[in-house]
Amino acid sequence: MTTACVIMAGLALALAAGPALAQVPAPPEAQAAPAPQRPAYVAFDEPVILIRDVRLVDGTGARARPGMSVLIRDGRIAGVGPGLAAPNGARVIEGAGKTLTPGLVLMHEHMFYPTGRMNYGEMSFSFPRLYLAGGVTTMRTAGSMSPYADLNLRDEIAAGRTPGPDMDVTAPYLNGPGLPIVQVNALEGADDAERMVEYWAAEGATSYKTYMEIRRAELGRVIELAHARGQKVTGHLCSVTYREAADLGIDNLEHGFFAATDFVAGKQPDVCPDDAAVQASLAALDPDAPEVRALIRHLVDRGVVLTSTLTIIETLTTGRPRAPDGALELLTPPVRAQYEQIWPLIQERTDDGSRNLLANMMRLERAFAEAGGTLVAGTDPTGYGGVIPGFSSRRQLQLMLEAGFDFETVVRIASLDGARLLGRDAEVGSIAPGKRADLILIDGDPSTDPAALDRFQYVFKSGVGYDPAVILAGLRGTVGLH
Repeated sequence: MTTACVIMAGLALALAAGPALAQVPAPPEAQAAPAPQRPAYVAFDEPVILIRDVRLVDGTGARARPGMSVLIRDGRIAGVGPGLAAPNGARVIEGAGKTLTPGLVLMHEHMFYPTGRMNYGEMSFSFPRLYLAGGVTTMRTAGSMSPYADLNLRDEIAAGRTPGPDMDVTAPYLNGPGLPIVQVNALEGADDAERMVEYWAAEGATSYKTYMEIRRAELGRVIELAHARGQKVTGHLCSVTYREAADLGIDNLEHGFFAATDFVAGKQPDVCPDDAAVQASLAALDPDAPEVRALIRHLVDRGVVLTSTLTIIETLTTGRPRAPDGALELLTPPVRAQYEQIWPLIQERTDDGSRNLLANMMRLERAFAEAGGTLVAGTDPTGYGGVIPGFSSRRQLQLMLEAGFDFETVVRIASLDGARLLGRDAEVGSIAPGKRADLILIDGDPSTDPAALDRFQYVFKSGVGYDPAVILAGLRGTVGLH
């Protein structure tokens, strides 16, 4: 190893471990073995924990059950029922006045954040912790800017060396030409799409995200290759309509109906219409129109799953609240300034139709679910900022409540339905004996008080209880940097 490599390796270790590595250690014989200490953000790590007398929403869509207890043993749910006795030595958590749900399984998440000028920085330190603080215990990245970072982070979390949700890692974006983001490759045809899928499948990606300028031939090849491996394809589309994608066999479509170009007048095959035209067509849409109902029926009949990402749509809508101060405190000053410069400009618009657009998106998601379609949830921390893990997942649940879903259905969409799409529902997504103890303890009853979703008291993953307040406090000023 060269001198430069030795210096770089030493610097990397020092930066990773902190200031203590800057000191020369004492000889091994002079050091006492330090007692292991759990991090400050870990509130519970006892092998046996009983959460007693809690209001239980189990993730299946069943009605809430008051006065329930959940026993955790060695990271798994050992018992669920009223009046469970605490075993000897168990840690007991009183649940009176609180609600217990499964950990969230969110399907449109990222490990990057917009840092300005169409650049996206990888937040591989802060985001896993923030997602955990927001109750997310399993997630799909739904698009990668730094795929090796995501793949390695997934493995670090699985090995228990880094706190964070279990990750399903998508390949880098599969997109056609025309996107002004230097981190995204432009496919040159179906053969190029095949090369991308083959390469990233070999590298360990387990799903694929197709993007706005992809064309039908490329999308069809991606779907064919993924399905041959038993893997799934999702898409934030534009050049390809929802009906066309469904006919090609796509598994999942992102952003509810927000990316549908089926209703743009004069839509040309394999051409992405102007964004303003797409949004205007959706804002003017009658959700009860026959052509809308026909598209919903087509998607349902072909088993296409839609991902609700109302959080990102809200940031483009006038008259909506600014991101919470606690979320903005997580940002570096330049990234916060970027958000605070753009958000007022959104609010100053008067006749842009954005309120109708958000209302229509909510109505269409309800109509899709009522027609028998499967809806999952995500947050998409992109745009111009303001959608920040740790806060965005809670906000997504509140927005689905605003859309008219009852709380038990919201929890099922954001947990068990996502787990089913990932093929992980035997392990996570609901509260049942034998499943992994991924849980959220909420102070209050969100079914009558949606603001209770801002009060996640503890988040459990594999039976370890994390304190969201401590996690968030330790990450102020990090988003946009690391």
